[in-house]
Amino acid sequence: MTHSPSMIASCACGSVELRAFGRPIASAACYCDDCQKGAAQIETLPNAPAVRDSDGGTAYILYRTDRFECSKGAELLRPYKLRETSRTNRVVATCCNSAMFMSFDKGLHWVSTYRARFHGELPPLQYRICTKFKPDGVVLPNDVPISRGFAAGFAAKLLASRIAMALRR
Repeated sequence: MTHSPSMIASCACGSVELRAFGRPIASAACYCDDCQKGAAQIETLPNAPAVRDSDGGTAYILYRTDRFECSKGAELLRPYKLRETSRTNRVVATCCNSAMFMSFDKGLHWVSTYRARFHGELPPLQYRICTKFKPDGVVLPNDVPISRGFAAGFAAKLLASRIAMALRR
């Protein structure tokens, strides 16, 4: 890519760097059972930084795949799957076991990057999704829309980004 990145993420030790360009699609915390299980799987790796927030959610910043790249250390990235048949890959920097992003085998048009890996001023959280799976006893703040499944606004942003990508905007 030839334009300047708007966001830079790196693993805990700095051996892997990701660059994201332009505005993100959305910023969300997911509480689904797969995100919780995937985070727990990664957090058991030696010296792995926390993946989940204190309330059990996993915070992501979503970018279009055409606005995302690994600029350093791609050979250190390893995908993890919850199940062999899963389409979802939780990609970890093997140098320090930092969760970096989530990608999909079927070529979806976005990548979910782990919010904690980014530096600088982060976009504000916009949604809390799949909250029907949140840990028992957790009370979520009312600071952004909360949805037991996928929020309509969140789904609309994904669709709009797909259309913009198809139109090369």
